[in-house]
This record gives sequence, structure tokens and C-alpha cells, in this order.
Amino acid sequence: MRDKHLARSGRERFNEHMEPTRDHGPGAPPAGRYEIDPAASRLTFTTRHMFGMLPVRGSFAIAGGAVEVAEPLTDSSVRAEVDAASFDTGNAKRDEHVRSSDYLDTDRHPTMTFVSERIEGEALVGSLTAHGVTRPVKLAVEPGEVSDGSFTARASVRIDRTDFGVTTAPGMTGRHLDVTLDVTCVRR
Repeated sequence: MRDKHLARSGRERFNEHMEPTRDHGPGAPPAGRYEIDPAASRLTFTTRHMFGMLPVRGSFAIAGGAVEVAEPLTDSSVRAEVDAASFDTGNAKRDEHVRSSDYLDTDRHPTMTFVSERIEGEALVGSLTAHGVTRPVKLAVEPGEVSDGSFTARASVRIDRTDFGVTTAPGMTGRHLDVTLDVTCVRR
């Protein structure tokens, strides 16, 4: 016989941890405003370059943001800001080039912003503004830890850089970035 936990769908496990109850039972953060703690949060990505032959891993700093946890949870909202100039792959020459007007143009577009519009099952649907262009995105959300006055969450999404007008060096530079956000939110 299969383990009862394994037999449940991912959605059932997600809802078990994240659906609020009237008393905001265990696993769900209490309703209220939370700020994203930049020091305890991160955005990482993977992509490929050199015609898809070589992997690239990197990160951006999360500048801040807020989460409004509502009851019901589906009425909650998120706003997160990322410091575009914090692009870091550990290769200073490449990082400087990606920050330039050839790619992210961080002098003109210093911040990337995600604003949620709705929750669909285990996904957070909203808009991402990067490089001065706003496009719809759908982030897959995983439940995190809830403690007194804070909670963590993880979200992931695949981004096509050309959707945001970043079209330099097709083939040489990876088109897609697999992005993961790990955030810690603190009640204020």
C-alpha cells in the first residue's frame, strides 16, 4: 500500500500547508502585512550560453517588497523588487556586459518588479517588469515554513529574455532563464 502522504496530489499537500482557516491554523501565516527581508531572501537563476553548451548560474539581490496575506488566501497579494544591477555570475567581465545597455541596461532600468494579480491553485499570476517592459508571468509556489511573525516561500518561473526586449547575441547567450526566488517575509 502506498504511503498516504505520497498518494495525495501536490495541490492537496500545498493546500494542507497554505490554506488559512478561521483561526489561521498551523502551516498558514496569519493574515496581515509582511515585508520581504532582503538579507534573508535571494533570487537565483540558471541559463546556458555558448550555443547552449555551457551552463551559467547566477543571482540577483532582492531589494524588497511586501506580501499582504488575506483571508481567504486567494485574496492575498505580492509585490517584489529586484536590484537589476546586482546581476552576478561570478564572472566580472560577463556581469559588467550583462548590466550594460546591450542587455539589462541597469543605468536606465535599475529595478525589476513583480506584482501579483491573482492566485490560481499553486501558482501566483502577475506581471513582471524588466528592462522597461511589462509581461504576464505565472510563478509556481511551494509552501515554506511558518514561524511566529514570519514565513518563507519559494517560487519558480521560466523567463524568456526576448519577451522583455533583451535580444542581444541570440544563440551565444541563453534565451531562457530558470528563476527561483527564496523569500523570507517578516510581519510588520
